Amino acid sequence: MNSANKEPARLKSGQIPQSGIKASPTPGRHGLKININVNTSQINLRKIPLLANLNDDEMAKVKEDLRIRRYARRDIVLHKGGAGDSLLFLLSGQLQVIDVTEDGRAIGLRILSQGEFFGEIAVIAGSTRSASVVALSEALVAFLPRATALHLFAHSPPVANMMLRHLAEKVHRDSEFRALLSIHNTSRRIYTFLDLLKQQAPGNMAVVENLPTHNDIAIMINTSRETVTRALLTLVQQGIVQKDVNRLIIRNPEALQKLVRGTP
Repeated sequence: MNSANKEPARLKSGQIPQSGIKASPTPGRHGLKININVNTSQINLRKIPLLANLNDDEMAKVKEDLRIRRYARRDIVLHKGGAGDSLLFLLSGQLQVIDVTEDGRAIGLRILSQGEFFGEIAVIAGSTRSASVVALSEALVAFLPRATALHLFAHSPPVANMMLRHLAEKVHRDSEFRALLSIHNTSRRIYTFLDLLKQQAPGNMAVVENLPTHNDIAIMINTSRETVTRALLTLVQQGIVQKDVNRLIIRNPEALQKLVRGTP
């Protein structure tokens, strides 16, 4: 059987990826058995911010080279140490970037949402992947070969400018996350994490879209699932947040900010 048709490695509930688990292979030129109904003609690539301003010739080249794959929840999309041979785009779903310590603990680094790209550092540096990526939900991911991505970085000013802004924002975001992990009080760490995730929704409402599971939040901020559950329950009981189907509505942002600062 061709390696491109193998089922992706999967992370079981409560399990962390070990060094022996291999990342899912990059889709081959003729696609994959698990996503035979998916192709670039069915997707509006201009909805992807990085590709939105490509000229027609550049877009045609991207469509020709782009390969798409569907992942189930807990599937491993990328494995730390794998080849940096593609730039990846999240077309739908939610992913989590994680690292694994020498003693086998998984540490969440960030959440990826629809429209985001990832894997750019290994593509630019010609290095291996510095972290693993796991699907938090069913996800659709597009793979753009490294050579095509590097050509866009060098010859498309809109792509180059957006990439520079992205890298600057990534440095800032990583700095915020390091500061979060340095907070010793676990509850404050959870409140700060929610504050970093919040977005403005219509009606001037603050929300956390596609709220990760309690277990995934625990991995992200290096605590236990039970501690996350207790902290969120406290916020609900105090009327600071309200749980919706797939999101968290922050009813009292000022009160959440006070908890973040640790002030009464």
